Amino acid sequence: MPKITKLTPIQIYRLLPKTNCKACGEESCMAFAIKLLNLQTSIEKCRPLVEDEKYRKNYEELKRLLKPSVREVVIGRGEKSVKIGGEYVMHRHELTYMRKTVIAVLVEDSMSQEVIDSRIELIKKFRFEYLDKVLTLDAIAIKFSSGDFDRFLKVFEYVRSRIDKPIIVCSLNPKLYEKIGELLRDERPLIYAVTRDNWHIMVDIAKKFDCPCTVMHVGDLRTLISLVNAVKKRGVEDICIDPGLIPTKLGYSIKTSTLLRWLACNEEYELAGYPIVTSTVPVWCCDGDYTQKVVLESCIAALMIIRYASLLIMYSPEAVTYLPVVVLRENYYSDPRRPTTIQPGLKEIGKPSEKSPVLVTCNYALTYSIVTSDLEKGKVDAYLLVIDTEGYAVDVSVAADKFRPEKIAELIKSTGIESKVKHRYLIIPGKAAKLAGSIEEVTGWKVIVGPVDSSELPNFIEKHWKKIVEGG
Repeated sequence: MPKITKLTPIQIYRLLPKTNCKACGEESCMAFAIKLLNLQTSIEKCRPLVEDEKYRKNYEELKRLLKPSVREVVIGRGEKSVKIGGEYVMHRHELTYMRKTVIAVLVEDSMSQEVIDSRIELIKKFRFEYLDKVLTLDAIAIKFSSGDFDRFLKVFEYVRSRIDKPIIVCSLNPKLYEKIGELLRDERPLIYAVTRDNWHIMVDIAKKFDCPCTVMHVGDLRTLISLVNAVKKRGVEDICIDPGLIPTKLGYSIKTSTLLRWLACNEEYELAGYPIVTSTVPVWCCDGDYTQKVVLESCIAALMIIRYASLLIMYSPEAVTYLPVVVLRENYYSDPRRPTTIQPGLKEIGKPSEKSPVLVTCNYALTYSIVTSDLEKGKVDAYLLVIDTEGYAVDVSVAADKFRPEKIAELIKSTGIESKVKHRYLIIPGKAAKLAGSIEEVTGWKVIVGPVDSSELPNFIEKHWKKIVEGG
C-alpha cells in the first residue's frame, strides 16, 4: 500500500501549528490537513509552518511524509521547462496521477534541413481541441547520429531558436556533452543516456552543468538498479530510468515498468522511485511498411502511457500517430475522484449570428461532448451556455439542485450573450423541463423546452427555431 494512503488527516494535523490562522485560505488547520492529504494544496501555503523556526522539525517531517513515491524531475528552465514524475500511487483509483506523460518528437542531426523544419512545425502546430482543452506535444529530442560535433551544435542552436519547448539530448558520447557544455547550462536538457559503459564520465557532466539524466540499461533490471545506485551515490538526484523498449519483447518492457512502479509505491524502494522514460523509436527498426509502423508506434506509445511512462520519445512525422496518444493521456490522467468537467461559460458551435439559438447544458464532460457533437453533425450554428453543475449530468443535477436558474442568469450577464443575439429565447434540455418557469422568472428570457435526447436537437431547431424568432 502506498505510504500516502496509510496517512490520516489526524497524523498531518498533529504536525501543523493548530492556530486556525486561515493564512492558507482554509477555515481551519484540520481542513488544511485534509486538503494536504488529498494533494489539493501544498505545505508551503501554511506560512507559520514554513517561516517559524519552532515548526522546522514538523515541516521537515511533513515533507518526508508527503514526499512522492516517484521523484519529480524538471527538464529545462523557466517557461521552457516541464515536470515529470511526482507520482504517489501505482493504481489510478488509489488517489490520482499527478503529472501527465510528456511526449517528445525526435529530430536527428543527420536529417535534412527540410525534414528538421517539418518536425519542428509538427510540434509547434499540433493542437487538438478535446472537450474544452487544447492538447499539444510537449518537448523535442535531438539525437546525435551524424558523428559530427559541429553539425550537432548547429542543429541544437537552430532548434532552440525555433521552438519554445524543453529539449532532450540523445547521445551516449560524453565528448558531445563536453562540446556543448554552455548550452547545457542554459537549457538544462535531459541527458539521454547514462549507461554501464559511460556512467563514470556522464555523472560528472550532469553534475557540472546541473542537468537531469536518464539511466538506461536494456534486458536486466538488476544492472539498471545498480547503475541508478552508482549515479545517485555520485551526487546526482534528478534521475530518470529507461529499462528499454523491445518491440518484439513487449512483455519484458511491460513487466519491468510495472515492477519499477510497484517497488517505488508499495515497497518504498527509493532506487526504483524515478520517472520512467520510454523511446518508441525502435518500432521503426521492425519489419513492416510505413503505415504499419505509424500505427504500431501509436499503439505501443498508448500502451506505455498506461504502463507508467513519464516521458515518451517518439519518431513518427505523422500527426495522426500522436492524436490517439494525447487523447488517451488526457483521459488517463484525469482525477478519478471528480467527474470530468468542462469550464463553465459561453461556447460557440459553428459560426453563430445574432439570430442563432442559445442553448443551455451542464458542465459534465460527456454530456457536453455529446451535445456539441450532435449540433456539429447537424451543422447547427448556435451559442451554448455551459453552467457549473459540479460535473453532474442534466437529470442528476436537476434532482440535486445543481442546475440552478441563478447560475444561468449569472452566465447570461457575465458572458455578454445579450449583446450577441437580438432575441431573448433559451432552449433548455428536456430533462430540465420542470425548471422552465423559474428560469424564465430569474433570467427574464423566454424558455423553450428542447428534446430529451440531444440527437434530436438539429431537427428540433430546423423545425421550430425560425418560426420562434420570427414570431418573437
